[in-house]
Amino acid sequence: MGGTIWFALLLSTLAGLSTGLGSLLAIFVGKPGPRFMTLTLGFSCGVMVLISFQELLHEGINAVGFAPAYAAFFGGMLLMLLVDVLIPHDFMAERRDDAQAFPAAPACPGRGRERGRRRRRGAVCDNRLYRLGLCTAIGVVIHNFPEGMASFAGALQDTRVGMAIAVAIALHNIPEGLAVSAPVYAATGSRWRALSWGLLCGAAEPAGAALTALLLFPFLSSAVLGYLLAAVAGIMVFIALDELLPAAHEYNLQHMGVIGVMSGMVVMALSLWMLG
Repeated sequence: MGGTIWFALLLSTLAGLSTGLGSLLAIFVGKPGPRFMTLTLGFSCGVMVLISFQELLHEGINAVGFAPAYAAFFGGMLLMLLVDVLIPHDFMAERRDDAQAFPAAPACPGRGRERGRRRRRGAVCDNRLYRLGLCTAIGVVIHNFPEGMASFAGALQDTRVGMAIAVAIALHNIPEGLAVSAPVYAATGSRWRALSWGLLCGAAEPAGAALTALLLFPFLSSAVLGYLLAAVAGIMVFIALDELLPAAHEYNLQHMGVIGVMSGMVVMALSLWMLG
């Protein structure tokens, strides 16, 4: 079990680091194309939904029974609903018409003069954009805690399931890193500051996984793991239906989002079948 826990923590860390990839896109590439975003978000949604019902909830039912597992499942959904209500999670990076989310160039240069003296590199020259980036970062950090729990619990149940969840969460994290880093970069002109905020958001996932390990390890049993898996299934289904699928449809590419969902489900089903 000790090796499995370390592997689960590693998966959560790798999934969290994908926010850094989104940050790099914001700094060096700019806004990804609508087809890429739609397919990526839909694919992640499909993976999350299928793995939740096929593996996590199923294992929870086997461990604790039908009614308790579904109670934990809906409890996980309710938890995410409360988090969303208390801490709004605005996916700036997935809004089609938000031009400020993806400035083509920094709003201020890295060097220059401010009131007769050289401006310090990385100094904030647009407080509104900077606050926007930091507020988005706070929301992402809080939402990433249960996502870290998801990849951790999945890896405890089955390494292939944990890897699938980590991939889905990693795809889901790319636009989050984009949403955090783009306004910070535009406000400061500092690539390092924008990247560091994106990576800091991603660090919340291994932190959530580590907290789960510390709290549950002394009490870990098949029943506790069953409840946790069912609750994580609810968390993932909520994220998929409340965030990913609506965001994919924001680009109005007809059925492209659903094609992404189907692709994610097909790939996930084939991987589960091939891995036995």
